[in-house]
Amino acid sequence: MKEVYSTTGEYLLGLQDSSENPLDTSTQFSEYTIIHVTAGSGIYHADFGAFPFQAPALLFSTPLQHIYIEPEAPLHFTLLRFHGDFYCIEYHRSEVACNGLLFNNIYLQPVVPLTKEETGNFKQLIGQLHKEINDKTPSEIVLRSYLQLLLAKSSSIKTRQLAAPAAIAEKDEQMEQFRTLLDQHFLTLHKPNDYAKLLVMTPNNLTKRSVRYFKKTPSQLIQERLILEAKKKLHLTRQSIKGIAYALNFQDEFYFSRVFKKLTKVSPQAFRDKTGISIVADLSK
Repeated sequence: MKEVYSTTGEYLLGLQDSSENPLDTSTQFSEYTIIHVTAGSGIYHADFGAFPFQAPALLFSTPLQHIYIEPEAPLHFTLLRFHGDFYCIEYHRSEVACNGLLFNNIYLQPVVPLTKEETGNFKQLIGQLHKEINDKTPSEIVLRSYLQLLLAKSSSIKTRQLAAPAAIAEKDEQMEQFRTLLDQHFLTLHKPNDYAKLLVMTPNNLTKRSVRYFKKTPSQLIQERLILEAKKKLHLTRQSIKGIAYALNFQDEFYFSRVFKKLTKVSPQAFRDKTGISIVADLSK
């Protein structure tokens, strides 16, 4: 594995081959992760979701998600990890629309299929990253530029795929309405039945449609939406754990910590310690 650390010893960016880490057991990385699959096929598990893929493809995960790959054909991939302190996706949102598109989105599949030409471009970019990391004194500016280009290309491909006629034809308007309602009411409505009533459909139908469209049950989406908000507040603000618990309508910080740890396997404080507090937290000051 090739890695770059800050002068104070913090992990910034690294590249790893599938032979070093096959991702065949549940793993949590503290960094943002991009998996460039060049051979094979399988099912990518990310938290509650299970997403089929076939090479060539890109797979994405956010810090401390539970991820693993269930292979269906022999796999080869390169694992690229980068810490938010090295490249803050929220800060760079104007240049690279990857936040909410490639990362931090519970509704979109974290899989981007590639053409042969596209995967060739990514191989070249990753090769340049690898070469720079191997330099005696790798340049953080150069590495960050390659990473930004890789994310920009990924975002462009994903945006184009979402706008394709086939993707538009497959849209389920009621499930899109469910997405909107969940974003509006996740702090107060925590049961699938609540949303089924708002959508004027049976809970069973909501579940079937949700699994088909989002690859997740309504209960899973409800939980993930609340935890996503908690993660954002832990990473993007300097609010206290108690303040975040209150903002998310938990009865107290201890109950919030229990729920958060049950779903993420780490406490809110441990999540904040591992991911750090983004520079975005201080931009409004």
